Amino acid sequence: MSVSVFAQVRIAGKVIDEFKKEELAGVSITVKGKVIGTITDSKGNFSLSTNTPAPFTIVVSSVGYQTQELPINGNRTDLTITMKEQVTLGEEVVVSASRVEESVLKSPVAVEKMDLRAIQNTPAPDFYSGLANFKGIDISTQGLLFKSINMRGFGANGNPRTVQLIDGMDNSAPGLNFPIDNIVGVPEQDVESVEILPGAASALYGPNAIQGLILLNSKSPFLYQGLSANVKTGIMHADNRTEPTTGFYDASIRYAKAFNNKLAFKVNLSYIKAKDWQATNYTNLNGGGNADPNRGPGTAINYDGMNVYGDENQANILTVGQALVANRQLPSAALALLPNRNVSRTGYPEVNLVDYNTKSLKLNGAVHYRLTEKIEAIGQINYGFGTTVYTGNGRYSLRDFNLTQGKLELRGDNFTLRAYTTQERSGKSYTAGLASIFLNEAWKPSTVWYGQYVGAFAQARQAGQSEDQAHLTARGVADQGRPVPGTEAYNRLYEAVRTNSISNTTNPGGAFLDKSNLYHAEGVYNLKNEIKFADVLIGANYRRYQLRSEGTLFADQVEGRNGTININEYGGFAQVSKQLFSDHLKLTGSLRYDKNQNFKGQFTPRVSAVTTFGDHNIRLSYQTGFRIPTTQNQYIDLQTPNARLIGGLPEFFDRYQLSNSYSRPDVAAFGAAVLQSAADPALQKQAVDLITAQVLPQVTAAVSASVAAGQIPNNPTVIQTAIQQGVTAIVQAQAPTVVQGLAVNANLANLKPYQRKEFKPERVANYEIGYRGIINKKLFIDAYYYYSVYTNFIGSVILIQPTASAAPGLLPLASGVLSGNTRRVFSAPANSSERITASGWAVGLNYSLPKGFAVSGNIANNKLNNFTPSPELQTSGFNTPEYRWNLSFSKRPTVTSKVGFALTFRHQDEFTWEGFGQPSEAGVPLYANTIVPAINNFDAQVNYKLSSLRSIVKVGGTNLFGKPYFQAFGNPYIGSTYYISLTFDELLN
Repeated sequence: MSVSVFAQVRIAGKVIDEFKKEELAGVSITVKGKVIGTITDSKGNFSLSTNTPAPFTIVVSSVGYQTQELPINGNRTDLTITMKEQVTLGEEVVVSASRVEESVLKSPVAVEKMDLRAIQNTPAPDFYSGLANFKGIDISTQGLLFKSINMRGFGANGNPRTVQLIDGMDNSAPGLNFPIDNIVGVPEQDVESVEILPGAASALYGPNAIQGLILLNSKSPFLYQGLSANVKTGIMHADNRTEPTTGFYDASIRYAKAFNNKLAFKVNLSYIKAKDWQATNYTNLNGGGNADPNRGPGTAINYDGMNVYGDENQANILTVGQALVANRQLPSAALALLPNRNVSRTGYPEVNLVDYNTKSLKLNGAVHYRLTEKIEAIGQINYGFGTTVYTGNGRYSLRDFNLTQGKLELRGDNFTLRAYTTQERSGKSYTAGLASIFLNEAWKPSTVWYGQYVGAFAQARQAGQSEDQAHLTARGVADQGRPVPGTEAYNRLYEAVRTNSISNTTNPGGAFLDKSNLYHAEGVYNLKNEIKFADVLIGANYRRYQLRSEGTLFADQVEGRNGTININEYGGFAQVSKQLFSDHLKLTGSLRYDKNQNFKGQFTPRVSAVTTFGDHNIRLSYQTGFRIPTTQNQYIDLQTPNARLIGGLPEFFDRYQLSNSYSRPDVAAFGAAVLQSAADPALQKQAVDLITAQVLPQVTAAVSASVAAGQIPNNPTVIQTAIQQGVTAIVQAQAPTVVQGLAVNANLANLKPYQRKEFKPERVANYEIGYRGIINKKLFIDAYYYYSVYTNFIGSVILIQPTASAAPGLLPLASGVLSGNTRRVFSAPANSSERITASGWAVGLNYSLPKGFAVSGNIANNKLNNFTPSPELQTSGFNTPEYRWNLSFSKRPTVTSKVGFALTFRHQDEFTWEGFGQPSEAGVPLYANTIVPAINNFDAQVNYKLSSLRSIVKVGGTNLFGKPYFQAFGNPYIGSTYYISLTFDELLN
């Protein structure tokens, strides 16, 4: 590296507000096309020396003011720059849409932006929650600190179809595989802006940005200096919580300093503490009866409550009775008293199983050094530590979870080189479902519990109790002495099962260990200095995943892996843009190629056109995206209450011998056919005839022996009656089993093993037309329509593998698929062979009124156009309301008024949630009762600027109607929040 010395040009002066003529602090002054720049001090003064030869242009910008570009022809130390308040909307600059700075109005694709003014004026208690006010953005809240952003359908908890970048670093946890909200992200004091790209963004940002991209940008210590701090507190209230009203505490502090416009650093500290929202949805997933985890009268015997765990464990009463008879623990005559129905163990509600003591600590630090006026070096570390709850294939209690991200970056006006790592540590985390199941087993093994239940049920029926009363009696006997939450006996078992590892074969529990890492390097280069006829951008990246879970999540202890699975990916892209017809038309095309070691390479093209006439812009785009199966999709090996989750790679089908397995829909159809056959009178008569023919000689011989012994009178009528009674008793006892066996045999030929297909990345093609424009400098309009086509959509196939015949020695092995005691259940990711299409539209309107007032609203529609079930994808998982709309009336603080406020009303339609919440009993329709009711929210805030204290005080509340709601089935009910905050910034104007 060589450094040349040039004659320096010095500029200095003052920046003032146009209306009040007051000095403005913290205003950015940069040399256009360079990284060199400075800010005004608390008195509005600035001074900057540059090696850039005159003439050049400086850019003057500040939040809430119109950006200005001023020519500089030589030394100037007497500059007085007047800043005008920015009133017109739509003038923001974004970088996400094309990886280069451009106006929101001229973006080739849909884009939303939240800047500092929007963060300050949102009625939400934090900026991340405030993203729900943008059009087409759905949020699924899994806990106070854990939210997932969904866009354009196929919503999920922990959505792997969106990518979230924090200062260019992928914020997905390597082991969890999805963006983890802002629990370990950027403290709000350090957030400069958030940009959201709904739709496919793979062409520029690589795999997995198939439905949306979220960019969180933190503040540069060069541009945002000084001390700032925020203190926020208030109360949270929801009637369903153990303690309905609790306080919360949120504090953050930031300090940044620059030295000679060459070296700058920043440090951030943020801490939140609260009692989390609670999940208390006790709907029976198997359908019917009361929603009662206490299992009182009127509750179905196969009850499987949504937020109740341990009751997923079920067994067939008749099958258990037959085993007891075979072991001579129950008289054979009792079988006639046992119904052919499933019964579930008594579970524990979530409130007794997870840690709701939510907390989050975020530490962030960065050092920036300007090597030259064109090149800046950055070293940054983000660390997050917290406790929360999230929803996957069950509810997971993340205790002392932490994630560290560190990066080194070199950037100039035409390039970026970046390398970073993500280090995930699960702490003391565990899954609530497994913890409850193992808690039950540690207290009383299921073999004992079900035996006691069936024995007590038969005894109660013999005593004359009704069937419903006998079930209550049987449960009371089997549950006698069951540990009660809060007691010493419960706490002892609970602590053991939530700390013992899932992979512990002696004393299993619900704890999982995740020490997975990600390493990533990338470079982007703008050829603007080499190519003049068009704008050309190229880039490439390399990524390595390092999965380590000690066998609790991944198959990292098999195949000689020694505890580590490495996955390598690489990719590259090129983009070309060209302005035509006096800048009235801009054409952009890009192409990307990516390769993962376990899958074939993927090409993702994108083309767009934007026409501009004054303040009116129309855009057309064709975008493609793809999703590489997540690390869990590839290598998970985890036992859950309902199934063993396995990866979709061929090794798992071989390891678990799944060539001998059957898909859930095929088994359900088989079970329905068996039930239909079993109800056939002809088949029932056949069973009676078979049993009679087999036992008649034995009964006749037994009666003859009794006659010879003088126990029965030697009277033909009496003898015939005794024989008939003996045969009838045996027929009644054995008929259900024989009927079942005959029905199984009659339909077994139609049950075909599942045929595995190649596991591929998921793809989407997205067609979009949009309009952005400003009318009369007051009304900002943003509208779009999209149509998406998905292929190789990744779903989940449920495979049922028989472990024993339903009647050993009498029926084939495949017959075992109908009983929970003679089968194993697997869930594996797989591609749907069907083509899936979705479409939607959105319109946003913002109207600026005088004196800082504004009225805004937006509406979004998302619709699944076609869906054909397949064994790999029985349900679509679209998980999105058809209509969602927001209305807002607000006023921002202006140079003439220190008061601001915002009133926001949000509505979304009801919809069916297809995900967490599958029934545990075979044959029960999937997601028959997992409805997310319509949501109506009203949020409000008012803020006041304390100029003399360089502070803003803000008072607000969310969900002011007060009715708790949930955004995904099985997630917690969200109540009302009331808060007050004080924000200090020494450079606040």
